[in-house]
Amino acid sequence: MRKIATVLTAATLLVLGSAAKDRSAVHAADASLVETGRYLVTAGGCISCHTDYKKKGAPFAGGAPIPTPFGTFYPPNITSDKTHGIGAWSDADFIRAMREGKRPDGAHYFPSFPYTSYTQITEPDLKAMKAYLLSIPAVAQPSVPHDISFPFSWRFLQTGWKMLFFREGVFEPDPAQSAEVNRGAYLSNALAHCGECHTPRNMLGGLDYDQWMAGTPNGPEGEKVPNITPDPKTGLTWSVPEIVEYLKSGQTPEFDYAGALMAGVIEHNTGKLTTEDLTAIARYLKSLKPVAHAF
Repeated sequence: MRKIATVLTAATLLVLGSAAKDRSAVHAADASLVETGRYLVTAGGCISCHTDYKKKGAPFAGGAPIPTPFGTFYPPNITSDKTHGIGAWSDADFIRAMREGKRPDGAHYFPSFPYTSYTQITEPDLKAMKAYLLSIPAVAQPSVPHDISFPFSWRFLQTGWKMLFFREGVFEPDPAQSAEVNRGAYLSNALAHCGECHTPRNMLGGLDYDQWMAGTPNGPEGEKVPNITPDPKTGLTWSVPEIVEYLKSGQTPEFDYAGALMAGVIEHNTGKLTTEDLTAIARYLKSLKPVAHAF
């Protein structure tokens, strides 16, 4: 009996050790997914819009007002709170929101939420982003309702807007470009959504793709946003290292510093990316078709 008990004890310890090892591997995988998501959420600029820094709001618990010609939009709470945030969302809910611009109940989001760019993010990256957002502390803070003028407040009108202006689909690498330039394109267009600010819009808020990244005098909060195509007279003529330095520290080649909204983007987003990724973004910007657009 003693020998049998010894054998059983050894077997039990073996099973327990194997289970502990499996749990450790799962925990490591989860931690890795969350860390990947943290980097992607940083690249995506989520914290800049969804945190009200002026009122010292909790991270991701809802952002400051965004004034537009159509009304004022308030970025919602995207913490893990199950009532006011996204804690009760499934992976499918999150992917649908980012890819299709639809809420879990099927209603359309307004394009102040840049799903028009996020639609390009790959599914594995979206799942990693959700894993990170669900790992941060929940904040039981209701989102502030948008203050939008009639008739733009009718969400069902977004069906027509999407038919006219929404280009849904996952990012597809350009075979004519290098892997580095394609990485920069993915970071710039799918995640950082640079074109949402740096591209002019028509009277209905649709992006003018013929002037991609060519700047606009009517950017967020009424600010002028510069042309960042490589046009020699009206665009971005900085070298790749100069662009990288600007996105990392905010310092221009003239030893000036970024101000206004771009200062926040650099502080909370691009300044936290790797030099390799910033170089990829810079090379992508240099690869763009030059567009002469001065204002």
